[in-house]
Amino acid sequence: MGLDDRKLAVLRAIVEDYVATQEPVGSRALVERHQLGVSPATVRNDMAVLEEEGYIRQPHTSAGRVPTDRGYRLFVDRLSRVKPLSPAERRAIERFLVGAVDLDDVVHRTVRLLAQLTRQVAVVQYPSLARSSVRHLELVPISTTRLMLVMIADTGRVEQRLVELPTPVPAADVTDLRRLVNEKLVGSRLSDTPPLVQALVEESATHLRGAMTTLSTVLLETLVERTEERLALAGTANLTRGGLLDFQGSLRPILEALEEEVVLLKLIGEAEPSTTRVLIGDENEVDNLRAASVVSTGYGPGSTIVGGMGVLGPTRMDYPGTIATVRAVARYVGELLAQN
Repeated sequence: MGLDDRKLAVLRAIVEDYVATQEPVGSRALVERHQLGVSPATVRNDMAVLEEEGYIRQPHTSAGRVPTDRGYRLFVDRLSRVKPLSPAERRAIERFLVGAVDLDDVVHRTVRLLAQLTRQVAVVQYPSLARSSVRHLELVPISTTRLMLVMIADTGRVEQRLVELPTPVPAADVTDLRRLVNEKLVGSRLSDTPPLVQALVEESATHLRGAMTTLSTVLLETLVERTEERLALAGTANLTRGGLLDFQGSLRPILEALEEEVVLLKLIGEAEPSTTRVLIGDENEVDNLRAASVVSTGYGPGSTIVGGMGVLGPTRMDYPGTIATVRAVARYVGELLAQN
């Protein structure tokens, strides 16, 4: 059964009031607070239909009603308008992020900012190596048989590895090795480098081949085999801000899920370019998060997505405000990465 405009207006009012007050919403309060243009009796009838259709429920006897996951989903898809951020909020985001000195700083500032602005738990994935390209490779001699390999990705990620050479290598040869690896690999996607690294060994001069063979092994480990992704988390204390009905009365499953990096990466690391994903309650595949909602998006320079970010909180969430904040912060971080 399709809901008419008046019932949709009643549902919108219930969601907005419950999110704002944390209290189940009654028909009289709705009539007093919203210009619905009908009597409490009519609103009660509309609420009965909404309850029958599974959009709202009664948490306990003689109380008002609260939205169900299905009610929130309809609200997000059809009834809510994303709130534009105020100029003051935009300036705050810009000021907070512009002071960042390196990639670590960008990620930590971003995750703290998201948690503060949304009052939820924030998660930011470091730029994924799988989606990065080589910007520069540095070889730093530590001794005649040891080098430090430093790989800098276009996303700002830096990886360092120690190279133990089989025989002493003079400084002039280290200079040659540095030039050769940069000529061959700079600008390539990390995932495309294995055949290029193999070619480096085959094409190198005889006197460099031993060192290049050892170096190539470490290059492959650094560029391709180090696939672990890193995350930053902030705002866990925000989980305690809510009412008794949030998270079905227990934080333990949520806290357990937040300790699983694999779970968090699945939630925010699969974001598509320029889309915001909203998962509400039972839509989450992770059992421990069935009482939570997640708003996530991808970020990166221009149209390239290098990582995901998002927030997690109760299903009783300010969806329009949260969606706007996540989008805005992702956009600013993308611009920051593009500049650097």
